[in-house]
Amino acid sequence: MSLSAGYVCPVCGTRSPVSALTWCCPGCRGPWDLDFTAGPVPRAALAGRAGSMWRYEEALPLSDPYCTLGEGRTPLVRLTDTVSAKLDFLMPTLSFKDRGAVMLAELARRLAPRRVIADSSGNAGTAVAAYCARAGLDCAVYVPEGTSAKKLEQIRAHGARLTVVPGDREAAARAAREAAGEPGTFYASHVFNPYFLHGTKTYVYEIWEDLGGRLPGTLVVPVGNGTLLLGAALAVAELHRHGLIRSRPALVAVQAEAVAPLAEAFRTGADRPAAPAPARPTIAEGIAIPDPPRARQVLRAVRESGGTFRTVTEEQIRAAQLDLAARGLFVESTGVACWAAITAEPRDGDVVVPLCGAGAKSGLAPA
Repeated sequence: MSLSAGYVCPVCGTRSPVSALTWCCPGCRGPWDLDFTAGPVPRAALAGRAGSMWRYEEALPLSDPYCTLGEGRTPLVRLTDTVSAKLDFLMPTLSFKDRGAVMLAELARRLAPRRVIADSSGNAGTAVAAYCARAGLDCAVYVPEGTSAKKLEQIRAHGARLTVVPGDREAAARAAREAAGEPGTFYASHVFNPYFLHGTKTYVYEIWEDLGGRLPGTLVVPVGNGTLLLGAALAVAELHRHGLIRSRPALVAVQAEAVAPLAEAFRTGADRPAAPAPARPTIAEGIAIPDPPRARQVLRAVRESGGTFRTVTEEQIRAAQLDLAARGLFVESTGVACWAAITAEPRDGDVVVPLCGAGAKSGLAPA
């Protein structure tokens, strides 16, 4: 596989080869998109392929991965007559972030940088640390203070150098971006690097395959930086373009009420938040992003799908975590936000919600 795909800025059109290790647009300082066209995935040929996300090879910008841990192909199970859950916490590092992290680590392995840097509230950092360990890459992870001790233990166990940054999630991101400017550094950003989105889109390809070549009427997705939602939108567009689905599902984006800049921008009709949201405490730490760099793309994707935004309270999140545990599914507090939203306000038709992270990573949400 040659690295023929290149980065392109969705705002100003600036381009850069992937090999340049340029982690953002030098003009706009915003995230890259990938100049890559996915091919049609032949559903009839999938039965004999690897039982991982790499079975959708025609749709992926990388193939033949060395550092795979068998990620993907997580179960789709019924919760009610109309709602199914995609158990993406059943991944090698116990969160959906493995889908994107393996893409970043495989790309970095082929580029052979001096070191890899990531920032995270926990799950993405754990995933990048694990896949960098698998790939034999030097890795450093920046996390904010207050990150779950169990997630910190996971990151350290994989051999990554851990820096706990005083302040919130944005402070950790700023520290990582400053370090990412050093020569020979690959910034494994799940926000700025579009390869991550091409990993998360396999979530929707799996649903499409498991539902016999169709998608549900609604996909409900938790949104902080929006990497799962944007990956879902990518997959939906690709499947529709190739005639593999007849209609597109509505994308319902869920934020914690405490930190909901995108939900507020959607409500007012804005194309992006007017200002960063106050960094209020929330038990949904994984989606508490005051100023998402891909805000415009997330809002546009939701609107174009005919979807909407919903917010959930701390009490609703706690109740949803206990409710899922009573059904046999122990999911971390961020990962239950979609279940909280859809039980509070059901949607017509069939719905799929992701359960993104294992409860063992952070325990029960405090009362």
